[in-house]
Amino acid sequence: MSQMPQPPQLSACPTCDEPPQSGDRYCDRCGADLSAAAAAAEASADRPVPPQLSGAVRATRPEPDPEDDYELAAPATGGQGQAADPRAAGALGTDGTAPPAGPAPETGASTHTGADDAAGTGTCTGTGTGTGADPRLPGGEPGPRCAACQEGTIGQDGFCERCGHAQGRERDHVESELEGIAAATDRGLRHHRNEDAFSVSSAELPDGSPVVVAVVCDGVSSATRPDDASAAAAHAANEALMATLPLGAHPQQAMNEAIVAAAEAVNSLAVETDGPASHPEQQRHQNAPACTIVSAVVTSDILTVGWVGDSRAYWVPDDRTAPPARLTEDDSWAAQMVAAGLMSEAEAYADERAHAITGWLGADAYELEPHTASYKPDRPGVVVVCTDGLWNYAESAEEMARAVPPDARARPLNSAQVLVGHALGGGGHDNVTVAVVPFPAGPGRAGSA
Repeated sequence: MSQMPQPPQLSACPTCDEPPQSGDRYCDRCGADLSAAAAAAEASADRPVPPQLSGAVRATRPEPDPEDDYELAAPATGGQGQAADPRAAGALGTDGTAPPAGPAPETGASTHTGADDAAGTGTCTGTGTGTGADPRLPGGEPGPRCAACQEGTIGQDGFCERCGHAQGRERDHVESELEGIAAATDRGLRHHRNEDAFSVSSAELPDGSPVVVAVVCDGVSSATRPDDASAAAAHAANEALMATLPLGAHPQQAMNEAIVAAAEAVNSLAVETDGPASHPEQQRHQNAPACTIVSAVVTSDILTVGWVGDSRAYWVPDDRTAPPARLTEDDSWAAQMVAAGLMSEAEAYADERAHAITGWLGADAYELEPHTASYKPDRPGVVVVCTDGLWNYAESAEEMARAVPPDARARPLNSAQVLVGHALGGGGHDNVTVAVVPFPAGPGRAGSA
């Protein structure tokens, strides 16, 4: 058995100048990662100083193409059954867990599309770069600090000006939770940005009973501005549902109207991109912003789903001896082959054309056909609403049920974290987003996150 290599020692913490104790990996005063800082200092001592230009360090390597995907190391297993995010190592404490987040401010309801901090009754945490007053900047002016070396400042290109480490973005990993519902989204291990978005909300129906809503959208990567498309669709659908459900609208009708509103929001992005609105036939030949959508509305006795594209919803009962079910049918090439009887499901989804979608939200879509369905489960359970970044690693209802923790209805946020970890552990080839919606809906405070 060999010993663990000891990190090089520093004479003082590079962040707060606190002298470290022998063998310390983190500063006792500010929590900075001493081993990362020491390794960076050791590496910089062995390489030539990069050329200076107007007092700033210029990168000596070519800038990466922002449109290229890239791979990260496979994740290690983290606490509570989920995979640890390999991009968050610099933000972990000495026990390997994230520091506790402060309470969410009580600022009233707001919509969260996987890109902003939660408000109202929701809480939101995300991995990315920390910001604050850097003691090494002149006058202590606020500035972002590198999460890797803890010393360099972050340039406009998103890279550390000292060690060159790429910094996390706000949408790389986001989690939100309300009473009775939770969701999480992650960039995955191979994409350079997160093109998924979500929104979760809760409200009261006219009779005072609770209703919860989850909207999950997946931007079409081959289209322009896919991240904007998914965010716009998630926001618009959530706003529409929260406007009609508390007034007594039937969930299926409200769902249909919400998908139409989401489509209009995505269509408007094409007008912003291309100038004045053009003829629909011309728009169909443009590479307009586009996304898929799947949404769930859960009350005390009924669950309703709506979708366009290949994002999915699954039913997983608490009693795992009862059968789970997939609640949606993909708008995809593979689904068409299966429906036509030309291929088995296994053959169709093994084909390289399997994930070519035949329905989406966007100005270049030939026809908008929202799908809606309502169900009345006879037992408690959860609805799993997700993008293909998750169901690629748990495709059948039985596989999804095995991936969902047995206490999912009681701990929806932990379950969302576990499911994201399941996708990352399986390879994380795509952005992954999942909402876990307990059924029946329980009493809680109205709000959005």
